[in-house]
Amino acid sequence: MKKLVIAYSGGLDTSYCALSLSKEYRVHAVSVNTGGFTNDEISKIEKNAYKMGVESYINIDAVSTFYDKVVKYLVFGNVLKNNTYPLSVSAERIVQAIEIVNYAKRVGAEYIAHGSTGAGNDQVRFDLIFQTLAPEIKIITPIRDNNLTRQEEIDYLKKNGINITWEKAQYSINKGLWGTSVGGSETLTSTMPLPEAAYPSQIEKEGIQKVVLTFNKGELVGINGNVTSPVKCIELLNSMASKYGIGRDIHVGDTIVGIKGRVGFEAAAALITIKAHHLLEKHTLTKWQLQHKEYMASFYGMHLHEGMYLDPVMRDIEAFLSNSQSKVTGSVFVTLRPYHFSLDGISSPNDLMNKIFGSYGEENKGWTAEEVKGFIKILGNQNKIYQQINNKK
Repeated sequence: MKKLVIAYSGGLDTSYCALSLSKEYRVHAVSVNTGGFTNDEISKIEKNAYKMGVESYINIDAVSTFYDKVVKYLVFGNVLKNNTYPLSVSAERIVQAIEIVNYAKRVGAEYIAHGSTGAGNDQVRFDLIFQTLAPEIKIITPIRDNNLTRQEEIDYLKKNGINITWEKAQYSINKGLWGTSVGGSETLTSTMPLPEAAYPSQIEKEGIQKVVLTFNKGELVGINGNVTSPVKCIELLNSMASKYGIGRDIHVGDTIVGIKGRVGFEAAAALITIKAHHLLEKHTLTKWQLQHKEYMASFYGMHLHEGMYLDPVMRDIEAFLSNSQSKVTGSVFVTLRPYHFSLDGISSPNDLMNKIFGSYGEENKGWTAEEVKGFIKILGNQNKIYQQINNKK
């Protein structure tokens, strides 16, 4: 029997794939932890995988890889898709796909499988990564290829002695380092919000809490004076802020396959980190750096979402974003309160808002009145010429 690696989550779709494919291949199941797994959950997934007849199971810890390869640049670029969504799940899928295909190559697999349907974004991300990094490995997608319904999958599993309860949860939850997606019947409409109970974190705190975030060259490295790794900072900030119900929203966007999609999410640490980082940049970068970063970051986020992570232009943009962060160092003062956070100010040795050069709207110390009048006259010269020539009566 030929060797096959399957991206295995332990859910209904991938369990069906693992069981059906194990009758024809030597199946090796792989899951990738990008921040959403507990040890108990990994153990449960492993037990289920062996019930499906797989030859081996491995969980790859890729939390640090996820941060280093993707999340760091989402922060550098202040990336929020459609000014709302921090690309929580789409960013994870890229790293998961890379880890899975690299594992398939290491073990010499001739086939690689995933449980995506034919309607979603993940099929595109997985296929693009797999076929780019390992064109010699054939991709197999039983759910998509056979257009299977959920009930057909359940019936097949029961027929083969797998009697696990596969009742569909009222809300689908996908948790990772950079946020948690929440899908339900409400997100299939254009009118309904998700109820409070749908979100995995519930309100536990009232009042306000002051938090100081420390950045070094664009990376979050400290919370309230405690310096640690960016991953630990994100985890700690999320734990603190999610207790206030911060970071909830519903994203509406265009899927890769051309239809509109709507998904709820909870991403307290991601939203606070991005907004705090952006505020620090406003104080430490020039206006032209800020302007060019904005459209470059938008391009980066869109290509990441669409599965185009391996295109070399992405490395070019990452180099640009990294270079822009050399002066983005300092502290940002944040206030947490139920359902909301505010950015109170910053402190940085590189703050360009320096009174030595004048106070906006009040006084100047770097030019005379005559100099500024001449500057304004020259600044408007091109437009003045255009209007006089083209607006003749």
